[in-house]
Amino acid sequence: MIRALCAAVLLTACSLSVAAPTPVPAPTSPTKAATLPGGNCTAMTAPPPQSAPPTSVNTLRQAYFCVLDNYYSGPAMEPKALLKSALAAYTQDLMRRGADRADLQLPALTGNRDTDWAAFAKVLGTGDPAALRAAITGMVAGLHDNHARWVRPAPPSEGGPTGTGIVGASAIQGQQLDPAARPPLFITRVLPGSPAAKADVRAGDIVVKVNGVPAFIGNSVNRGILDALTSDTVRLTLKRPTTGRTRTVELKDGPVTRPPQVATSKRLGDGVAYVQLPGFFEGAADQVIAKLRNRPKGVVLDLRGNGGGSPREVTRLLGAFAHGKVTSYFCPLKGDCAPNRTDDSVPLLGLRLVVLTDRGCASACEDFSAAVKGHGLGTLVGTRTAGAVSGPSDGYLLDDGSVLLLPKVRHLGPAREIIDTIGVPVDHYAPMTALDLATGRDPGVAKALSLL
Repeated sequence: MIRALCAAVLLTACSLSVAAPTPVPAPTSPTKAATLPGGNCTAMTAPPPQSAPPTSVNTLRQAYFCVLDNYYSGPAMEPKALLKSALAAYTQDLMRRGADRADLQLPALTGNRDTDWAAFAKVLGTGDPAALRAAITGMVAGLHDNHARWVRPAPPSEGGPTGTGIVGASAIQGQQLDPAARPPLFITRVLPGSPAAKADVRAGDIVVKVNGVPAFIGNSVNRGILDALTSDTVRLTLKRPTTGRTRTVELKDGPVTRPPQVATSKRLGDGVAYVQLPGFFEGAADQVIAKLRNRPKGVVLDLRGNGGGSPREVTRLLGAFAHGKVTSYFCPLKGDCAPNRTDDSVPLLGLRLVVLTDRGCASACEDFSAAVKGHGLGTLVGTRTAGAVSGPSDGYLLDDGSVLLLPKVRHLGPAREIIDTIGVPVDHYAPMTALDLATGRDPGVAKALSLL
């Protein structure tokens, strides 16, 4: 909901490569990169440079060839499909600004990537920078891949991150809307001390309207609300479920403090450990394992809102619950799939396990959840996961300092099942409602305790 946090969620879910994580997009040091063939995009090994030239036709050329050379299915793609998506977004941007050109139309394309680019570039001429940025966005969106993104890193704000402080909502997954969202839209998390918290916005508050526009139209979430929610100022009409009171608040970006990514734990009734893991960040598995070394009766592992992270942390944490198991597969376009296996160097805990999931559990979180379900290592409680696990992404730098995130492999579950776009179903349905959040109830934990 705040721009800085949306970017963080996006990169958590999409930026992890098989070999090494893509660096966070903070322009703090000169770029180190290895030049790749084709479009001369460069493999990311460090943050982008502090300054770069504006987006140009050459930037779009780099993005085009970078997708064809490095995307999972790029070598088998029709180049003209990429160019069609790019020009559609380019012309739409011009039209929105009243700057359409009479001579701008898609040239005859042959299917030869070099010939087609030459014809396309001739039509564009010098190009419009804003429309070119829209073209790259549209071209990548045309891949219909939740781990393919184009991001434009911005310098960190002086004085630290800013935003409204609303960092979770029931119908929003990172920078996307949940296609399975049902009304109402309600806030799930607010940062303490943020502008939203100071305005008495709370978890559980139902968002009736955003800038005067209904959050839902019938049973469909209003797709226009994302832009409004990521603007500098947003006007929210909120309904508090405990009182029925409706009010309108205007929130402006202000300083926010992001809590560190750490696993937290507490004891529940009758010797059950509750561990909440916000992401599969570096060291996450060892943090969880350390909290379970006193051998509780059972463990409730809360992965709700866990946007993903490192596949290595997944296999390490799974190694605490099983050995000798294939947890998932990474599959190239052609050739044999590479199995991922439990880290059998981790001592087995021998604990009963319940995993809490929701629609915010994405990417590596789904990798973990699918292995737990597929191998019978525990019970899943909550709601089906996000279905956003197409494959881990590598980062590629373009000449304007922007970054393409492109998966090179496809993720399959432990039984070679497709989880992407479908998600992992739970064994026991226990959704969190707005009233639950507002009153402090947790149906997922209650169900987990009944199972343990």
